[in-house]
Amino acid sequence: MLLTPRALAVPTRTRAVAPRTGKPRRLKAAALLASAVSVCLLAASAPPAPLGLGDRLFPYLGNPEYDVASYDLSFTYSGSNSKPLQAVTTIDAWTTRDLDRLNLDFAHGKVESVEVDGEPASFAGAGEDLVVTPEEPLREGSWTRITVRHTSDPTGSGGEDGGWVRTSDGLAMANQADAAHLVFPCNDHPSDKAMFTIRITAPNGYTAVANGLPAGVDRIGSSTTWTYRTQHPMATELAQVSIGRSTVLHREGPHGLPVRDVVPTEDVKVLEPWLARTPDQIAWMESKVGPYPFETYGVLMAQATTGFELETQTLSLFERELFTEPAYPKWYVESIMVHELSHQWFGDSVSPRTWSDVWLNEGHATWYEALYAEEKAGKPMEARMKAAYAASDRWRAAGGPPAAPKAPAPGQKISLFRPNVYDGAALALYALRQEIGRERFERLERAWVALHRDGTATTADFERLASDISGRDLGGFFKAWLYGEKTPPMPGHPDWTSVPPAKAGARK
Repeated sequence: MLLTPRALAVPTRTRAVAPRTGKPRRLKAAALLASAVSVCLLAASAPPAPLGLGDRLFPYLGNPEYDVASYDLSFTYSGSNSKPLQAVTTIDAWTTRDLDRLNLDFAHGKVESVEVDGEPASFAGAGEDLVVTPEEPLREGSWTRITVRHTSDPTGSGGEDGGWVRTSDGLAMANQADAAHLVFPCNDHPSDKAMFTIRITAPNGYTAVANGLPAGVDRIGSSTTWTYRTQHPMATELAQVSIGRSTVLHREGPHGLPVRDVVPTEDVKVLEPWLARTPDQIAWMESKVGPYPFETYGVLMAQATTGFELETQTLSLFERELFTEPAYPKWYVESIMVHELSHQWFGDSVSPRTWSDVWLNEGHATWYEALYAEEKAGKPMEARMKAAYAASDRWRAAGGPPAAPKAPAPGQKISLFRPNVYDGAALALYALRQEIGRERFERLERAWVALHRDGTATTADFERLASDISGRDLGGFFKAWLYGEKTPPMPGHPDWTSVPPAKAGARK
């Protein structure tokens, strides 16, 4: 994610593999059996309650009871972006414990029915959770399918806090950081990535596009159904569905990569010059960090006001006005395109294990945005980093250090995305390059995305890999730069200074 400017200022998580048929545990004594039954009865009789993974920033996101393998999402759009969509969400998952009930993250829609393994299940809401109680308890390690028939309501969601975004001619999605469950039932945390199949039915005359590659188009009477499938696992916050009166433009990227862009039909000519730059931008990123990690890429230019651009997997979301506002110079717009493109490696392919690791996403995207501007437009990286250093103490005071950001303000979820996780985090990467040298830093970048491809990773994983590649313990360096309240001295630039918060507040 990159916030839209209002004034221009120039080791790997491995999915636990459980057997397809879980065997009931054998209890050694009747007393143990009686105790277990008693506990189950108490749990079953307890009122539904929201659960969560305990993420420091979003404690009620995600659920610890199961591991999702795949989502199958079906949406039926009526032609009005102010009416709920009819939807069916099917989740295939492994249970990670014995369950009498399970929690899905879901809000902002009406649930009509739930089935578990083909049998009707009861359900109830609890906070922003949908609590499902199957007819029979689920055993640990079992493969289960949950099917929820529901509505997906685009009214009252979207905008700055994400979910459905209403465009001038339809809908798009913006689910970062915690808004996918405003659209469909899910395990809404980036630590649980899964495969996706997405089907969209809309009246003829609309075009629907989603993550991944096309898997069929069926026209029946007055409506058309589009199907898309991902070929790599994806976090829920990266899901994208575009429905509108759009044109899909196709071109070829490096190594024959299919590139498809989605633009309002009336704007094709004016936007095409920007879109034509994408293949070269992909090639530039590959020269820095290695092969593009997914099956396709493209840009979705939406006629909407979101306040940000977003790295939805294989199809990045942009506000159309970024490309039509004459105040933004060409080099600046291109660098923002590279910011979202670089997220395909940093954030999408390698996803954060917790939301405190978001600096790994945004710091790297900001880094390559700045590096592109330096190499392609002569905008010195050092000048940008020196300016960031001057502001760093203020950023840390306001938003926390890069790897321990303060929680978002109530009712303002995207306030998590403060300068400390953008330029503040890129500043830490600059300090790391100064500390270990350019050659080792570039090896680290390539190794990071290769080692954790299609997985999740933490700040500690990055620290360990950097120490391994540099050949020395960097624990002290990372503790100061990523967790310190004050900005450490910049290696190689002892003259750089940061303005303290109190002093900054007195300035006019």
